Amino acid sequence: MPVVSIEGMRVMGIDPGLTRCGLSVVQAGRGRSVIPVAVGVVRTPSDSDIAHRLLELSEAVNDWLDQYQPDVVAIERIFERGNVSTVMNTAHGVGVLMLAAAQRGIDVHLYTPSEVKKAISGNGRADKKQMTAMITRILGLTEAPKPADAADALALAVCHCWRAPLLITNREAEARAQAQSRHQRGILGQAKQARHSKHPTTPEELRAQLQTQHLHPRGAWRR
Repeated sequence: MPVVSIEGMRVMGIDPGLTRCGLSVVQAGRGRSVIPVAVGVVRTPSDSDIAHRLLELSEAVNDWLDQYQPDVVAIERIFERGNVSTVMNTAHGVGVLMLAAAQRGIDVHLYTPSEVKKAISGNGRADKKQMTAMITRILGLTEAPKPADAADALALAVCHCWRAPLLITNREAEARAQAQSRHQRGILGQAKQARHSKHPTTPEELRAQLQTQHLHPRGAWRR
């Protein structure tokens, strides 16, 4: 099976948070090469009302989406960290981020921290120092991105770049399987109707129809 090329795809990686939200944009190159485009951190004051903090976050991420026009967004999946208040605030922020992408028709993919660590370093338990060192080397940066939220955002974007070809291949295979299933149900339906008509379809004719149909499902990425 040929390898899907995603060269030129722009991915926006987001490490969600209200106090600090890491934002990054990278572009897929040839093979596993990834080109850094932008990285930064959005900060909102912890003593402000949550509604205003979410508004600031929304305005910032919308500016990034408009400026860099990514093809896809990768966000860290929220998991229980012990502090329910922090998790709830982060969840509110993720909702704002996903809405901004959805309003532009941009696909959103969620990755757990361990998935990102495994993809970048090969170790699902890598610490922040190891992850920062790896992402600096992978992207060929002259210095490590700071703070850690920025490095995490870049790691999310790179993680998706490396996983995207397999995700696309699986999506294409699923689309083909669904189209084949729909088509076969249609043929069988025609055969059922034919049994009640004056000119029924013979088993040989039914097999011939199934064997000669060539499906080309829509929506698949071109290679």
